[in-house]
Amino acid sequence: MKDELRNYLDITPEVAEAVEKGRPVVALESTILSHGMPYPQNLEFAKRVEEVIRERGAVPCTMAVINGRMKAGLSEEDLVLLCKNEGGKIGKLSRRDLPIALATGATGATTVTTTMILAHYAGVRFFATGGIGGVHRGAETSFDISADLQELAHTPVCVICAGAKMILDIGLTLEYLETMGVPVVGMGCEQFPSFYCRQSGFGVDYVAEKPSDVARLAQVKWGINLGGGILVGNPVPEEYALDFDYMSGVIDEALAAAKAAGVKGKDTTPFLLAKVVELTGGDSLATNIELALNNARCAAEIAVAYAKEDCQ
Repeated sequence: MKDELRNYLDITPEVAEAVEKGRPVVALESTILSHGMPYPQNLEFAKRVEEVIRERGAVPCTMAVINGRMKAGLSEEDLVLLCKNEGGKIGKLSRRDLPIALATGATGATTVTTTMILAHYAGVRFFATGGIGGVHRGAETSFDISADLQELAHTPVCVICAGAKMILDIGLTLEYLETMGVPVVGMGCEQFPSFYCRQSGFGVDYVAEKPSDVARLAQVKWGINLGGGILVGNPVPEEYALDFDYMSGVIDEALAAAKAAGVKGKDTTPFLLAKVVELTGGDSLATNIELALNNARCAAEIAVAYAKEDCQ
């Protein structure tokens, strides 16, 4: 870690030792805890997802900003604070918010973007999340494009997800990633998954048959000094996947509700995801939990393969 970062970043001893010795570490975001699930279900999930990573032989590293300090690895007290989110005072921190939070001593949850940043600062190469942000529908007039895509273009972290959220324009999201030079990998799939569903109708750049295939790709990409990240689409297990046509209708209904309510900007995604949970009778939340756990398993397996010398 660079000396100047020590003024702003705390890394738990376990994570610091693992990074120093080249052991596998997997980063986790905290927005899913503070804004994605109710308490105490979110706290139970936080503990379970870390257990899943340990079961696969890697060290979990949940990210957040606590009292103006970037945290790579959280204590039990930190997790409870984020999960309770009393009064809804814990915000979602993107790249533009990070220096403000540090300067003002704020507490906030990390999005995909800021989790990638903190992971890079801490020396962590792999990150498991639910789904990435992307190009929103109607972006040709709203210019609403997630900062996740720019971060993937510039920050050398491999992000394992269940695809882009269905509320987005997945085709344009993949076009943007192509323009930014981000490899999009399908973990055993030829179609990029669409979060709740295993298919999207859009292909990937490369199909990885096993975790070591992704590890090898990462070694080569970063070994030849090509900056930026790698995006791995890991489909939700079949038993938890929702029907594509059904969910397309649900998403259309949620989008119509957002338009009617005048929801815009950064409030759009949380509104839509909450509406989808309502319209599916909670089925989408159950799927969200299972795909996030599945991504954690996959990320841990990739990180373990990467830590081996030959990646065979």
